[in-house]
Amino acid sequence: MKNWQLNGMTVPTNDSVTTTNVLERTCTLCKQTSNIYTKLVRHQSTHTNPSMKPARKRRPRGVKKYFDVLIVGENSTIEQKAKVKKLTSHDLNLFATTNLNLNEFYKLKDLMRINKTFVEHTYNNLTIIENMPGIVEATSSTIDVPMQSVIMPSISSVNDLPSVSHGYTSDNIASETVESDREYGDIMLNNNEMKYKSLNILEEFDPFQQIVPSSNAFQPELLEDETQEAIESMEGEDVKEDTKVKSEVQKVKSESLAKQEIVSRTLAAYIEMCSQANMLQKGLNALSAYKYRSLHSGTSLPIKDINVYNAALKSLASKGNFTKMQEVIRYAQSLQVALNVQSYVAIFECLGKCNIHNNHLKDIRIWAKEAKWNGFTFDKIMNEGIFHNDGRKYVLSAMQAYDKEYIPEYIPPNVQYDNSLLNELNNDEQLCHNGRNVEHATGIFTREKMEKMISKQMDIEKSGYVTVKNIENTSEPTQEILKYRQAFDDHIKMWEEIGLDAFNRNLVGLSATKLGNKLEPFMRSIPVKDFVSIMIDEAKVLAQGSETYSPTVGLLYRDLGNRVYARFKVLYKEKTEVLDKILQVHSKYCNDYVSCHSELDVLPTQFEMKNSRQIWQRFEYDERPTGSSLELDHQPWVPTVLQGVGKFLYNIIMRDFKIDANVMRGNKTKNHIAAFYTIFRHYGRIVKEEVKPHPILSKLYRASAQETLKFPAYQVPMTCPPIPWLSLNVGGYLVTPTEFVRLPHQAVTQKQRLQDSPIEQLYPSFDALNQLAAVPWKVNRRILECIIKVFNKGGSAKLNVPEHPATLAPPTPPSGELDKAQKFQVFRQKLQYRRKKSEMYSLWCDCLYRLSLANHYKEDIFWLPHNMDFRGRVYPVPPHLNHLGSDLARSILVFAEGRPLGPKGLDWLKLHMVNLTGLKKRDSIEDRLQFANEIMDKVFDSADHPLDGEMWWVSSDEPWQTLAVCMEIANAVRSPNPEKYISHFPVHQDGSCNGLQHYAALGRDSAGGYSVNLSPASKPQDVYSAVAALVEERRLKDVEAGNQIAKVLDGFVRRKVIKQTVMTTVYGVTRYGARLQIARQLKDIDEFPKEYVWSSSQYLTSKTFESLRSMFTSTREIQDWFTECARLISSVCGANVEWVTPLGLPIVQPYFRYKMTTSNGFYETFHMDKYSKPNVMKQKNAFPPNFIHSLDSSHMMLTSLHCERAGITFVSVHDCYWTHPSTVNIMNKICREQFVALHSEPILENLSIFLSEKYSYNTKDFNCDGSVGDAAKRKLNKVLRQLPRTGDFNIEEVLDSIYFFS
Repeated sequence: MKNWQLNGMTVPTNDSVTTTNVLERTCTLCKQTSNIYTKLVRHQSTHTNPSMKPARKRRPRGVKKYFDVLIVGENSTIEQKAKVKKLTSHDLNLFATTNLNLNEFYKLKDLMRINKTFVEHTYNNLTIIENMPGIVEATSSTIDVPMQSVIMPSISSVNDLPSVSHGYTSDNIASETVESDREYGDIMLNNNEMKYKSLNILEEFDPFQQIVPSSNAFQPELLEDETQEAIESMEGEDVKEDTKVKSEVQKVKSESLAKQEIVSRTLAAYIEMCSQANMLQKGLNALSAYKYRSLHSGTSLPIKDINVYNAALKSLASKGNFTKMQEVIRYAQSLQVALNVQSYVAIFECLGKCNIHNNHLKDIRIWAKEAKWNGFTFDKIMNEGIFHNDGRKYVLSAMQAYDKEYIPEYIPPNVQYDNSLLNELNNDEQLCHNGRNVEHATGIFTREKMEKMISKQMDIEKSGYVTVKNIENTSEPTQEILKYRQAFDDHIKMWEEIGLDAFNRNLVGLSATKLGNKLEPFMRSIPVKDFVSIMIDEAKVLAQGSETYSPTVGLLYRDLGNRVYARFKVLYKEKTEVLDKILQVHSKYCNDYVSCHSELDVLPTQFEMKNSRQIWQRFEYDERPTGSSLELDHQPWVPTVLQGVGKFLYNIIMRDFKIDANVMRGNKTKNHIAAFYTIFRHYGRIVKEEVKPHPILSKLYRASAQETLKFPAYQVPMTCPPIPWLSLNVGGYLVTPTEFVRLPHQAVTQKQRLQDSPIEQLYPSFDALNQLAAVPWKVNRRILECIIKVFNKGGSAKLNVPEHPATLAPPTPPSGELDKAQKFQVFRQKLQYRRKKSEMYSLWCDCLYRLSLANHYKEDIFWLPHNMDFRGRVYPVPPHLNHLGSDLARSILVFAEGRPLGPKGLDWLKLHMVNLTGLKKRDSIEDRLQFANEIMDKVFDSADHPLDGEMWWVSSDEPWQTLAVCMEIANAVRSPNPEKYISHFPVHQDGSCNGLQHYAALGRDSAGGYSVNLSPASKPQDVYSAVAALVEERRLKDVEAGNQIAKVLDGFVRRKVIKQTVMTTVYGVTRYGARLQIARQLKDIDEFPKEYVWSSSQYLTSKTFESLRSMFTSTREIQDWFTECARLISSVCGANVEWVTPLGLPIVQPYFRYKMTTSNGFYETFHMDKYSKPNVMKQKNAFPPNFIHSLDSSHMMLTSLHCERAGITFVSVHDCYWTHPSTVNIMNKICREQFVALHSEPILENLSIFLSEKYSYNTKDFNCDGSVGDAAKRKLNKVLRQLPRTGDFNIEEVLDSIYFFS
């Protein structure tokens, strides 16, 4: 042992520590003396002397001090190096009163921040327990320690130690680094030389490099077994330990597991992509390097995710390398990682390829016995495994080498429901396979026509884009426009050449860097021409950018990376022959679709006993013995990879794409400048980087008046029936990737819940989406022509057709001198002008895209694949052309299949027209029908002269839909026999404030149920008018009391003013939000005094909430219970709120607190909600509306599935249900029956049981010390089990309520 004298401190050191790591200190006086000349003398020159520049100050390195520590345990004695630490008496007190060893203690010490301030708490505000001190000061009697600081050692990890010479240097390592796969050489997982070679690989693939954020960084974590040992030891102590220490242990373990999962997912994708890029050894080297690091470093947990090893096994199986496969398996088994079905698929595929002359028969026998021992029989592997290309053939050959008589027995899929609400739909016919006759189909489809439609859709998805004609430009282009178009096309060609060269150049440079080495396999995932095409399309989109809005770079990077990933998956399906299997099954499915969609009668003549999923599953079962599987065995790219890929491409767009600055001047001299630039915009305290096109590029794009618009394949409808949803990964488009649930990448908890759910549990959700997606659509051409005519004339605010932003007049500039207040007013006017112009441009573009697509598909029949959000609410996947939108969007679509009107169909069309006008909301059905008959002359005039007649339809609440139904009524009435008129028009039945309907049904609230039409009545009840009447009563009382605001509101308490607030109160609107809603309505009333808008909105908000609470007592109690449950779960348990819908869909609220992460680097951390702290405010505010949304979605799904069984067409826009006029009565009956069935279930009781089982605390979880933590846990247990009171409303009354949905 030697001592060093350093800054007056004697530091003991170990002989093994080299002195090269100690910084040489220079005397400050000497430095100043040597530099005095350069400081005093100034050289007279017009150019700065580089030598005169002040030297950049270097931050002094912190010198770490170490000495040896002897740790004596029960079974061993270990000598380790420790870093000198200062411990206070408080630290020693904690160390003495816990059972932590030095290693555990120092890792927890930095995490403990003692808050000396005690906040007063109550049981109504339990979230303050997060601010409680984590450690209670011990008394002096506990341990007698002097108050001065004590020097204690801290056990250090390998990375904290000074580097020790092993006979090689970092320079030698760098010189050995190679780039090509061939030069990497074989690295055996169990080779003694691994520790030398792996360090080289660590330089290239460091999974933790830049994975730790700059702020809120991961703290040093314990090894998994050490963490568990620490927890168990603390639980066994008789001394009561502080709750803060336990929570910090959990925090350390959680962050370690988060880091481990990030690395596992990243490494699995990396290995698979290395195999795809013919760099397999590079991926194996990364796995080997991480193995070495986990064995020799205290900061790296071993990888226990089987997907990482399966990625390596699959890659080795494709090469037939069984020797290395055994090494990977031994490594996985050494960590007690259990093999799964895909592991054995890879093993037997590899053995099948290698076993040419039975030279691997012994290995086959060994693995066959081991697979059976672990519960994986040959039939299980063949039924549950995912196979690509000839994989199934090789696996079967290996199995038959073991058992020559083996023939796979494929188990038919379970196609039936296991849900009490849907079990009645099960029948024996679903279990047999009866083919239908396609040759004699009599519907709108034929087999030949369907084959052409499939081929057209396949071409669209393979190319990835659809080009449509721009409806804005209908006249012949001028010479000037043609000149600008040519100039724009020339720039596109220049970008293509530059982009190709820049991509190859940057890829070479990327491969030479340590960071780029990790990204390189992903940059070789698709052909270079596809990368260039994606960049060109992105540049075109940027050129169309708004003046006031520009996307942030983070969003652009992710979007561009996702497009590359989507393209890769399309090509990967082709490569693995998954696409061939999809087309094979889809062809049979479409033939069956043609046969079952025969000509429709007034009413359905037979029930549909099988749904689309069950039909597909039978065809898939028939094709299972051959070829690839329908699913991809693929490791998803992690968010950081998508970000890195997008950033790589955007660097080319920003730095290499140029534009001629003289292009608009007609000057032949070329002056190329950057086509795009970045700006930094403030969002509160956050500054974000955004991308803008150069103004010259924007002018060139607008001047060229492009004839076409280009849309990605996933943004347009399908020209053939979509694939039914069969699993989380199969459904929707043919090859274009589609998500079953729209989730952000950080919502991993719900993804995990969905994956862990039995597939039969998700059948109801699958089938509801399939039913909606199977409905064929077409464009209402007459309405489309009218809208396009209005749009091209500049739009119309009265008709809700967006106007071009150029029509907005700028504010008039003031004249003369302005004072400070006037200048501020001018600034506000300019700001409002820019905001209004931006909104107009956004709406105008949305309408342009919608109308252009509708014009493109006006001769076609198309389908809309569907998916859902995390709450279960259903949406069409194509965002532009769908029925889920404004009045204009809904008016241009009709059913492709028509039904005769029958005896009641015409009346339903008339009722639908009156409902759309909004003129008779409080009248009965009979009165509405009478009103429709009285205005038939206006109906005919609207149909015959939509834009040059009386235009009665313009005054409707929904003008374009009203015009469409006027045309339909006129056609039907003028037909020879209205009852036989084939109508394609959808009739809507809308729920009466559907959110309040569900609340009233949950609480069995008689008064509330009556106000939202759950009870039968002769006329419809309008809850909005009822609330307005209550508010008016309270206002009159306040007028008598002399309230000035109440007097101002005389005559202004209207239904429209408080409607939005009443509607959104069940969805968790806050008082502030409600105040903004009411203020917005008051501003729109011209005669209302504007100086009283804000004070009046505050008054009306308070009165509206009071009125609602008095009307819906049980609703408020249930809502309060939901809120309190969510608050306690998220604050006390620190968990996201989750539940399961009555149809079996697991839901997790993905609201958590974000941590800042680094943005410079590739392997940086990405957010995952299961490892993050929940956002208590969002969790508690969102739970009531989200739960109600999940219930209205369940009701819609039940109605959808039963309408499909009844053989009628059904489409929904959330709580608005559509069907043919002749089948409205059938849909209404089913809608009411399923609402009663849904609310006959013990929904609140089931929710309480689920939450209690998941979140309640057991007796052993209490400290029994009277602490706030114990009180919070007891309150949580009580609240979760304490259901709100309910009334005595009879839910069966809904069956007889005419206006429940009307």
